[in-house]
Parts: sequence; structure tokens; C-alpha cells
Amino acid sequence: IVNDPAAPLSREQVDTLARDLLCNTLIQRYRIKSRDQWQASPGFEAQAAQVTGESNDTVETIGLSGMDDEALMQASRSNTWALNLKEMHCIRDQFSAPDEARRREALNLPANPTDVEMEVLAQTWSEHCKHKIFASRIDYTDEDTGRHEVVDNLYKTCIRDATAILRERMGENDYCKSVFKDNAGVIAFINGYDACIKVETHNSPSALDPYGGALTGIVGVNRDPMGTGMGAELVCNTDVFCFASPFHDKPLPPRLLHPRRVLEGVREGVEHGGNKSGVPTVNGSLVFDERFLGKPLVYCGTVGIIPAELHGRPGWYKKAETGDVIVMTGGRIGKDGIHGATFSSEELHEGSPATAVQIGDPITQRKMYDFIIRARDLGLYNAITDNGAGGLSSSVGEMAEDTGGCVLDIAKAPLKYDGLRPWEILLSEAQERMTLAVPPAKLDEFMALAARMDVEATALGTFTESGYFEVRYNDRIVASMPMSFMHEGVPQLELEAVWKAPEVKEIKVDVADADQGAFLKRMLSRLNICSKEYIIRQYDHEVRGGSVIKPLVGVKRDGPADAGVLRPLLESDAGLVISHGICPKFSEYDTYWMMANAMDEAIRNAVAVGADPDALAGVDNFCWCDPVVSPTNPDGRYKLAQLVRACRALRQFSLAFGVPCISGKDSMKNDYTGGGERISIPPTVLFSILGVIRNVTATQTSDFKKEGDHIYMLGGTWREMAGSEAADELGLKGGQVPHV
Repeated sequence: IVNDPAAPLSREQVDTLARDLLCNTLIQRYRIKSRDQWQASPGFEAQAAQVTGESNDTVETIGLSGMDDEALMQASRSNTWALNLKEMHCIRDQFSAPDEARRREALNLPANPTDVEMEVLAQTWSEHCKHKIFASRIDYTDEDTGRHEVVDNLYKTCIRDATAILRERMGENDYCKSVFKDNAGVIAFINGYDACIKVETHNSPSALDPYGGALTGIVGVNRDPMGTGMGAELVCNTDVFCFASPFHDKPLPPRLLHPRRVLEGVREGVEHGGNKSGVPTVNGSLVFDERFLGKPLVYCGTVGIIPAELHGRPGWYKKAETGDVIVMTGGRIGKDGIHGATFSSEELHEGSPATAVQIGDPITQRKMYDFIIRARDLGLYNAITDNGAGGLSSSVGEMAEDTGGCVLDIAKAPLKYDGLRPWEILLSEAQERMTLAVPPAKLDEFMALAARMDVEATALGTFTESGYFEVRYNDRIVASMPMSFMHEGVPQLELEAVWKAPEVKEIKVDVADADQGAFLKRMLSRLNICSKEYIIRQYDHEVRGGSVIKPLVGVKRDGPADAGVLRPLLESDAGLVISHGICPKFSEYDTYWMMANAMDEAIRNAVAVGADPDALAGVDNFCWCDPVVSPTNPDGRYKLAQLVRACRALRQFSLAFGVPCISGKDSMKNDYTGGGERISIPPTVLFSILGVIRNVTATQTSDFKKEGDHIYMLGGTWREMAGSEAADELGLKGGQVPHV
């Protein structure tokens, strides 16, 4: 750093520059050199200490039985368990039950849980994995109508049940194959293939490390179709990003990165993850709002195709069998990705752990993917899933539900380096790892194929009928929990929601004397309207040669397409349509119409390019600010009421349009607290559509084709300016949100 000697930078300033602007402390180190001495900065030493040391088989006992309520909550906060007091009591009661205590004594386990068991339960019961807010019992009051009711489980009543009703209506024409129970939703496609789609978010990791968080977001969601059914072939990606303005010019609260740095890091991370994996990016959007300063939203989606039949059974079907060997393939385990599930289940704050972000490796994942498809076609395994948030704890724990138990030896797991404790080995997530259930008779052939294709594969245990999730470190049992408690023991949340529509005034625009030409130019330069070609061009939408409608259309390929169209089987004219809708600006007025408009936009975009309206499937991705009332979140009841209204709109318009949801995800707690400030995102839903078009030569694009053609507008226009870009440009707040 060169500076004026008369006004030298202090060591603190230099440290801030290195740590906050230059260095990604998760994967990089920095030192500060001065005239007087050469010494490591505190940041370097602290990070270096995390990744060195000898092998560590230490297992601690968590003394829950001796903790009062305050100590229980302190333990939850300090260990990033993200468990509430009722959940901590439930865990303590389970381990203190006399029968359980005797069973554990026979296994030479302590009466209190080990740190391995506590970490597994925290991951399994996290908001990220269990969707506890969507599954909660909600005491709902509408102050506008005076109506009071109990809403028991928004997911079941508004999403799952709507799809079930639609599937019953369709009867023999039901094109849904697998919904809400696998890593991705599956629908019928054509020519002996089904299609699947999954969209995920990586908001919290991308806030701390935009490049790493976004890279693992895209390669992570690639693993969802890869682990759906017996394994899908990846055909395309779709990405939607929500940021604060890259021209933000106000001081930043502690720990937050400048939105420009977040934008560039996310863009590059998704580019590297997608392009290096050889998967085309055919659809996407950018949304800008200053409330995304606290947490950006990074949606990444992947579409795949699966043979309709494999080895005599449906390609979407999988099931681990008793006696199958637990095999982990792909990348090794490190300290990155620890607490990914629980970290994403709480708000971002100054103490959020950097190690929750994984270090992705798309090349290793691509090699593993090629191997898995080959092993699938040879029939070498019975089931497969990804090592998502929670690592082996999550993947093995979920697959063990097929048989009712497992025995897992984590001492056999391949590590990136020494020094990981047993619970860290079990919990660490990596985007390039998968877990498979391999029949013992096929294990040698499976391992030989992995070695031949240069993919690391390790047998770690077996699936059993014991009823227990058992983890060993060599000969020592370090965790043993009933499967029923692990997966069904989490108590249902009981929450309160109160809706009162915000007061909205009428707005009026006087255009008589306005310079509309100048206004048009200002509108075209707004962040949510201006060209995104700079970003779009850096993603590969041509790889594999199947993209029919590309992200940019028109004579000069410089205007945005309504949707992407892909021909995944080059010998066929059948295509898949990928579109989406997102409009968080309407949430300020009413989340019911925000949800309705997002769905309507996605469906119109798909139909506009030629998708069959009778073969559309939806994917709902909710990103919400904290909807649980607390002293630091006093308006939680209103935010929860907003969630109830959005879910009810999803149900109503799914049934009205005849579009079933086949997959989805929610991301709660999208808030930041620090420096005396709280920043919450606007309630946001990305609604994606996967559709089918029988003949891709009949697709349409939105650019005008021939001079002299007539231009028509279908539908009516009303006074619905609320939430519009025009109203925002004019500094107007109010009016009515567009109704569907």
C-alpha cells in the first residue's frame, strides 16, 4: 500500500483493508509487513489454527441435565445449534428417560448426549431441514375482518394438498411422477424420459463469501437432480439474484460486504460452478432493492432428465435395502461447510461463522457425476442422495429411514487434512460428495469402476433394521439415537400471526406538462429495467448444443427472452421450457398479490414461448424475513401473517391455473443485525415453471418479426401503479397492487 508518509495508514486501517476488501478469510491468508517488523496479523493466526493439528478423536459430553433454561439457550447460541428452549427441553427429556439411560449405559455411552449427537439433532431439527415455520400451528387473526382461526401446517394445507387435488382431477392424465419426497420434483417428459427440477437458495453463505457461497449454490443444486431417483442427467441451470444497489454509497454495518462486491462475487461463483460443470445456463433474472443489503438472495436451479424405466422399475424410484453398504463418493471432508444447516436457520450477525461456507470443487463433482451415471446404467446401487447441509449426518440419516437404521464408522471417512473431530467429520457439507446404498454383491464392481474413473469412493457402514442411527469412531460408539426421535421428535412450533392491511393512499400522476421522453430514458436506466447483457454473456448457454430459445433474443441478440427453451435429446424435437416470476416490490402492499403476480408472470412467460398450458409444473421458493415475534423482532406477527396470505394465494392460484407444485424450498430468517441496525429483506417468492413443448420448431420469441405487423394487447389495464418501477422513479408510494 502506497500512501502519503505525512498521513500514514494505521495498522488497524491496513488490517481492515486486507480483511474486508482483499482477503477471503475462509480460503486465503494475509500478512501485514511494516518497516519495523514482519508479523502475522491476528486474522491469519486465528484462521491458520483452524486447519492444522494432529488427528483429534475427542468426543465431549454435553451436560444438559445440569443446565437451567438460561444455560440451555446459551449453549444453543454459542454452538450455532439454532434450537429453541422447547426443543432443548425435549432433547434433555429424551436422554434422561430411564429406559434410554439403561440402553445407553449398555453401549458405554453417557447419560447426557455426546457432542456428536447434539450436532446431529441440531442439523436434523434445523429450520433449514425441517421447515418448522411452514409446519407450525399458527394462531391467525385478521384484524380487517375480525376473523380468527388456527392454521395447522401451511405446507400441508396450502401446497401439498393443492397438488394432491390437481393430481386427482387429472386422473389418467396425471403427469406428476414424484413430488415433495425426493431431492427434486419429477414430471413426465417424452421418448422414454422424465424431467425433474429443483431450485435452492444460498443466501447466508453468499452474504459472508459471495464467490464461495454462490459457487456451492450452483454445484449444490446440480446434486439435487443427480441424487433424484436413481440419478438424473443434468441438462440446464437457471439463476435468479437479488441485491442491493451496486452503487450503494452509505457506510456499511459491521460484517456486511459492499453490494458491488457481492454482485461480482456471486456472478463469478455461479459462472465458475456452472460453466466448469458443462451445464448450460438458459434462464435467470436480477432484482435490486436496498433491503437486500443485509442478505442477498441467490436462487440456483437445475433441470435434469431420467430414463422413465431403469432395470425394470421407474427411474424416479429408489430405496435403500437392509444390508446395503453405505458408500461415500467424491470430494474429501474438511472444516468448510460445518454448521451450514443451522447457520442458515438464523439471522446473519457479526459472529456468524465463516466455516459454514463450503469450498466447492466443480471439477471433482463433474468426474463424480460422470461416474454416477455410468454406475446407474450398470445397476450398481439401490439409492443415492447428496451430502447437503449436514453432510453424512443428513444423507445417511435420511436414507436410513428406508430400512429403519444404520451403523456408520466415520473414522474411515477420507479427510482433506488432520485435526477434525468426530462430529465435524459427520456434519461437514461439501458440494461434490454423494452417498449411495450399494448391495454387498455389487460392491467390488462399484469400487473398481470408481477407481477406473478416478473417483474416490469409501465404504463407511451398512443400513440396518435396528431402529437406531448409530455412529462409531473405529470400535467406539460415539452416537446412538432412535430414528423415530431423530426424524419425528422435533416439537411443533406454536406461533401467532396478526394481519392488518397497511394504509395505502391513492396516487395520481399529472402527465400534461411532463417531458415523457426524458422520463422514458430515466426508466430505461433503472437497475430493474436496464440491460443485464453484461452478466448474461458470461454464462454459457450453448454448451451441449440444446438451447433453442436463449437468454437474449432479437436481431442483435440483445433483448431478454420470456423463458428458456431447451432440447435435451438432440434426436427429438421435444423441448423443456424453463421460466419464472418474482416481484418482491408488491410485498410492501400485500403478499397475497405478490404471490399471485409471481405465479402469473411465470406461467405467462412459459406459455408465451409455446409451452403446453396443460403440462406445467411449479416450484415455489420462499425467502422470508424472521416471522417469529421476539424482543428484537417485534413485528414478527405481521410478517407471519404475510406468509399465511402468500401461501393461501399459492393454493388458490395453483388450483385456478391447474398448475401443481412438484418441489419447493423455504429460507427463513433473512435478516441482519449488527451495529445497532436490523435489515430485513422484503418477503420474496421465486415461482419457477418447468413445462413441455412437443415441437421446438414452434417456439416463439418476443421480438417483433416483420415491419407492418399489427401490435395487439390482450387483457385490461387498471389503476394499479403500486409497487411499479414508474411510481418508484416518481417518488410515489401508494395506489393499488395489480390483481390477477
